Amino acid sequence: MKVIIETCLLTEDEKIKMCELVTNAGAEYIKTSTGFSTAGATFEDVKLMRAHVGENVKVKAAGGIASLDDAKEFIRLGADRLGTSRMIKLVKNADDGAGY
Repeated sequence: MKVIIETCLLTEDEKIKMCELVTNAGAEYIKTSTGFSTAGATFEDVKLMRAHVGENVKVKAAGGIASLDDAKEFIRLGADRLGTSRMIKLVKNADDGAGY
């Protein structure tokens, strides 16, 4: 089960509560955004979610990932998956051939 929350519409306390609820519900993933609201994933949200979900919950950053450097940073901060329709283009245009 994947639970999508619109982090851009929530306070920090609400995001933390959602992490707890998603963990307690036994979800496999928590996702930052549908991509249809006012904003997508932020570095701060991924860091917060990683800190507050349980060990068995994976984090998916989605929405607004516009560069390969951003993608790498989301992964470094704890995102297990990235949701971006731009990823193929980002990888093709990458100078370093990182293969993300």
